Amino acid sequence: MSFPSVTIIVPVYNEQLSLHDLANEIRAVRDEHRLDVQVVFVDDGSTDESWSVIRTLAQSDPTFGGLRFRRNAGKAAVLMAGFAAARGERIITMDADLQDPPSEVPRLLETIENGFDVVSGWKQHRLDPWHKVYTSRIFNRLIGWLTGVKLHDHVCGLKAYRREVLPHLRIYGELHRFLPVLAAGKGFRVTEIPTRHRPRTTGVGKYGFSRFTKGFLDLITVLVLTRYRWRPQHLIGSIGIWAALLGLLCAACPFLSRHWGFLGAPLAGLTLVAIGLVAEILIHEHPLEGLYDIAERVGWCDQSPQG
Repeated sequence: MSFPSVTIIVPVYNEQLSLHDLANEIRAVRDEHRLDVQVVFVDDGSTDESWSVIRTLAQSDPTFGGLRFRRNAGKAAVLMAGFAAARGERIITMDADLQDPPSEVPRLLETIENGFDVVSGWKQHRLDPWHKVYTSRIFNRLIGWLTGVKLHDHVCGLKAYRREVLPHLRIYGELHRFLPVLAAGKGFRVTEIPTRHRPRTTGVGKYGFSRFTKGFLDLITVLVLTRYRWRPQHLIGSIGIWAALLGLLCAACPFLSRHWGFLGAPLAGLTLVAIGLVAEILIHEHPLEGLYDIAERVGWCDQSPQG
């Protein structure tokens, strides 16, 4: 089966030990399936020798290119820079740690050609520590329940997109976890396929437990942007009404005031959440200038449009 041109976007942060192996695997898949591929490695302010490796790869193979951020900006910024540089009709995103094998790329592309706009990988047999696996399962089910986009593995780094989806994806902060939800919210067809997962052999994981608190707050943001973007008062106002009613009950009844005084802090918290949601809506409508700063370009990316 022949495929349209493909751009593979690889976020990189301190992955010098895996880049040569990843490049070799991509070459092998490219040659076996005769893919028209360009690869962009986006270095998110690495402090190791990742950029030197990327420069070497770009010099040795014209289908490889690279972007280097002046400072660490986060995965959302990396993906936005990669989307801006991409030239292919199909876009693949893939982490640099070798856990998601490039050999899965043809299956992702085939699924796109079967009529879908976004295809997410699903690490069906995930080879990660148990605490990461089970918390991820809970989080994915919560995303599906709240948004209606029911995928087993929303945050898998291995995904495929039709090019026409990219202009509709505006992400910053930690919103890269919700790309399928954001695409579905725009009416694009989203699905997933089981993909192989390999144990990490180089580098270290980039996420800690703090990501789950951030992830839940970002989930609320995504819910507002996809369901309540044009009627934010329905959500934020509802929070305010319930907070006000509870406050009035506590103030009107001495018993409640004495025994439910602890509600003061949660009510204040709800208020802050509502304020944060308003700020997120304003940010989402604002041009994402300054999201990232590209210090250097190599290979074919040296002639790509400025991001």
